[in-house]
Amino acid sequence: MAKSKANCKKLQEALQNLGHPGLDVGSWRPAGKLPGAELLGPSSHPGREQPWLGSVCFTQGLLGQFNPVALWLPHKGISNRARGQLEVRGGEGVVEEEGQGDRCRGVYLVSSTGAKKARQTPEDDDRLWRATGEKPSQRPRGLQHPACSPPSLNRPFSFIPRALQRLMGQVDTEGGSKTRKGEGGFEEEGRILVLEKNWRPWPKARRRVQGCLEWVKRQLFRVGDDWYFLFALGALMALVSFAMDFTVSRVANAHKWLYQEVGDYPVLKYLAWTIYPVALSAFSTGFAQSITPHSGGSGIPELKTILTGVLLEEYLAIKNFGAKVVGLTCTLACGSTIFLGKVGPFVHLSSMIAAYLGRIRTSVSGEYENKNKQNEMLVAGAAVGVATVFGAPISGVLFSVEVVSSHFAVRDYWRGCFAATCGAFLFRLLAVFNSEQETIMALFKTSFKIDFPFGLQETLFFMFLGIVCGGVSCAFLFCQRWFLGYVRRNSFTAKLLASEKPLYSALVAFLLSSITFPPSLGQFMASRLSMKELLTSLLDNRTWGVLSQNASLDWPLQVDPQDLWLEWWNPHATVLGCLVVFLVMKFWMLILATTMPMPAGYFMPVFIYGAALGRLVGEAMAFLFPKGVTSEGATSFINPGGYALAGAAAFSGAVTHTLSTALLVFEMTGQIAHILPVTLAVLIANAIAQKSQPSFYDGTIIVKKLPYLPRIRSRHIGSYKVTTQEFMNTEFIALPKDASFQETLRIATSTDDLEYPVVDSTESRMLVGMVQRSEVIKFLQTKEDNGSTPHKEHGEETWPKQSLGDSCTIDPVTLQLSPWTSLHQAHNLFELLNLQRAFVTQLGKIVGAVSRNEIRKAIEDLANPKVAK
Repeated sequence: MAKSKANCKKLQEALQNLGHPGLDVGSWRPAGKLPGAELLGPSSHPGREQPWLGSVCFTQGLLGQFNPVALWLPHKGISNRARGQLEVRGGEGVVEEEGQGDRCRGVYLVSSTGAKKARQTPEDDDRLWRATGEKPSQRPRGLQHPACSPPSLNRPFSFIPRALQRLMGQVDTEGGSKTRKGEGGFEEEGRILVLEKNWRPWPKARRRVQGCLEWVKRQLFRVGDDWYFLFALGALMALVSFAMDFTVSRVANAHKWLYQEVGDYPVLKYLAWTIYPVALSAFSTGFAQSITPHSGGSGIPELKTILTGVLLEEYLAIKNFGAKVVGLTCTLACGSTIFLGKVGPFVHLSSMIAAYLGRIRTSVSGEYENKNKQNEMLVAGAAVGVATVFGAPISGVLFSVEVVSSHFAVRDYWRGCFAATCGAFLFRLLAVFNSEQETIMALFKTSFKIDFPFGLQETLFFMFLGIVCGGVSCAFLFCQRWFLGYVRRNSFTAKLLASEKPLYSALVAFLLSSITFPPSLGQFMASRLSMKELLTSLLDNRTWGVLSQNASLDWPLQVDPQDLWLEWWNPHATVLGCLVVFLVMKFWMLILATTMPMPAGYFMPVFIYGAALGRLVGEAMAFLFPKGVTSEGATSFINPGGYALAGAAAFSGAVTHTLSTALLVFEMTGQIAHILPVTLAVLIANAIAQKSQPSFYDGTIIVKKLPYLPRIRSRHIGSYKVTTQEFMNTEFIALPKDASFQETLRIATSTDDLEYPVVDSTESRMLVGMVQRSEVIKFLQTKEDNGSTPHKEHGEETWPKQSLGDSCTIDPVTLQLSPWTSLHQAHNLFELLNLQRAFVTQLGKIVGAVSRNEIRKAIEDLANPKVAK
């Protein structure tokens, strides 16, 4: 008896230390059976048949030992703070039996208010008893009450297992839910938790540790939780980028070793050169497509579509990450034979990680999922994707702004810069740790003159280069979009892409590798150089024409890293001839490679192509002006590397419709001496391309028919004159607020709209709100479950009289268009607010609806006006 009282006192003191007063309930009786124990429920006190909030019951086990095993805790009235503070600590609870074995004492009530120690006062007792409908005279003798609101008895509570597992030890759930009927006919549903082991020791030490962890969390998140996840985003993508480059270099070196070790046998050399990229391309396509169909291509067009508010299922799922990483690694290992890059897929990979970290941030902070927060992380992910490829944080942010976002929030700029800087810094730091570089430096280091980099007359040459890049980019964009559509329309290629994608990639890779075979046409295209070596050689500040004339050279048997320019020279052709062959062949080869359904980027190939175009213009100018140009007595020799730099920025900027490429070349090379001519060339090339063709990514969106709003070009000044009433949809279905079951069922079965406008009545057509299709289906199912099917009375069918407005949640329509709203204004609203549909009203009366399809068709009609017959 003394031990029993001591144990009960110990548990009583433990509860009081936690701010939860231990309360003696009086008499209880058995209420159910559990394996190895008896669940004790409340005895039949007058008006008191429900267990109290937080009842901790003690049961007698098979061996005669009494342990606290069950907890009944209704959901209502338990705040998030109280859930985290729900703790029951103490030693073994031993209860005393009173006479018969069906009653015991020692049932404790745990207050859910948490922070303060609850002191019962007569006022609290009276308030609590009044809330439960009991009179003070009906109280069980000896019963105390915590000062808290009465429990709700109509909701399950799923949070208890996690709380008890964390705070009290291992918990086993037995018996599922128990239901108890109360005085008013209502039921209480709860979950029985059986504690099989004794409670954890050292409660005070555990509380101190938990308190320290909570304090550390509060201190760390005081500056905001976004920064930690943005840093993690940059660090993770830097590690992935470095590991991918390291793996690609090893696989590419293995290809070179295999090609050299087969000897001088032409057939073996040909097989070693072609089979390697064919196998890698087929594996890249097959592996990626077997896991997810969203792993092919660049990924930027789909990301642009997602950021406009369109939901693409499973596109940003983290399970696609591994497939895209493996597929992209195999693609890059093919080298310059396939001539593809990593920027686009890496933006996609970074967006996957950003979306995943965003969900983790939401769960850690306890906030609800916010669409705007997700978009902020995706924009930062796009910036990190570019920054960790080139080690260029500033241009990475600007590139993501121009390419990915139609409208960019200024608050996202700082987040993108922070994440991109962390990623770029760690990416370059890993190169130093791997002994690739002595210190952090530019990815493509150049040695241009800084004191007098170009003459004033050369400004005209750079302007001419911008015109050339703009014209060639228009031809490239048109041909690429046409050929991509042709491949999808052609019956043979369409069937091959639908059922045998690895075979299609293998056939294309075999064709491209056969053309680039070094002993054949490849010797005129510098086919033995990798993608990085191609760009490094094109940015050489020496004049290749002068070098080839000053020495009698033989075509080298192996690539010389110190003289990469020799790959652009051939005994049977001049340097200019090799550059022309490279530009002509790579033009259609790159277009063909863009149709391969494997993870691949297209920015780096376009960038190198522009550098070759600029190098051709620079070498031609150096040939025409061998003694340089003179400006005010100062002579400046032509630097073909500067023209290659400007050509890379101008052509890639024209293809992608971006200006950030001008800054990108400076961050990549560490040279800023040519900032004015490069910017001038980029502006001219962009002006020509944007006037003539959609960008590369917009063209892909058009071919894939993604639900993306096209841009209204500046020349379409008529967009201000076209009003909503000219292109709105007038054949829409509206639900009356007083719609009957029969009318609602008829409309729901005749259409598949995701939302319906709700009007006051069919006659007035006054818009009162909008109802989701899910709500309508729920309304119909509820009526069917309740037996509200039509039945005949006196030969006529009768339907339920309850209307739609009485049962469904009608959402207010916060934005309405006027019939006189211009196309330009409607387009801006849809882009800015990520709208999918808007209703057109006149004096409150709904007259039409506008969706993205109507706006897209109106813009197309504006760009291609119909000729009146």
